[in-house]
Amino acid sequence: MNNRHLTAACAAAFIGVTLTGLTVAGLSLAGASKAYAGSPRAVVELFTSQGCSSCPPADRLMGELAHDPSLIVMSLPVDYWDYLGWKDTLALHGHSLRQRAYSVARGDREVYTPQAVVNGVVHVLGSDKAAIEKAIASTDKLDAPLSLPVAVTVANGTVMVTVQAAEGTLKAQNVSAEIWLCPLTANAQVVIGRGENSGRTLTYHNVARRWVKLGVWTGKAETFSLPLSQLPDADFALKDVNELAVIVQSGGDAKPGLMLGAATVALR
Repeated sequence: MNNRHLTAACAAAFIGVTLTGLTVAGLSLAGASKAYAGSPRAVVELFTSQGCSSCPPADRLMGELAHDPSLIVMSLPVDYWDYLGWKDTLALHGHSLRQRAYSVARGDREVYTPQAVVNGVVHVLGSDKAAIEKAIASTDKLDAPLSLPVAVTVANGTVMVTVQAAEGTLKAQNVSAEIWLCPLTANAQVVIGRGENSGRTLTYHNVARRWVKLGVWTGKAETFSLPLSQLPDADFALKDVNELAVIVQSGGDAKPGLMLGAATVALR
């Protein structure tokens, strides 16, 4: 399903909220649950919709890819198909803005579902596994994709995120980036009542429930912490969160760019 008529309001606020309760400090990580030890080879974002009949194969593929520990997979349900008769129960309007912002940053204006964006810079059909792998390989040729070390841990009800200082290419280019924390629901099963998928029960994998801006990375080492209790909002509870993802991405809300670093940690 395609959409070529999204508004250009992406320069406005994006998805999340900056938490005023964040602290920056050097904290002991002893006894904490730890993220995947190696640097991921890709961040794959799937823009999907419960109102899109073409999306279920892509949603199933995300479930398969989510088992690969070298990938960070996130499903980002959009709301622009809600007018067709079914309101997506997991969609965030910010996901629609983010997808549009990506198209503006690339300069191609390509906005559709299911659309996968790989490492922030390449888009492909979200149900095409071979195309996703090809996109991952193509981003490896770019300067410094996911080369910035990031660690995220959870201990004593507190999330701690550490981003290392710039080295090599990142230091030479004086790159800056935004740091985002995303609570993820591993498997969200939804019974679709109307629309193109009416009567189907669909499962969505690694659904991004919220985006919390931790700060801006300017090349210096940074450490952030926040209580887990501050993550839920009116749409989900902490028990719905299975994993936390942290991404460090060049550009900004209006023109998101290359993923510089990323990490995840399991909550259960």
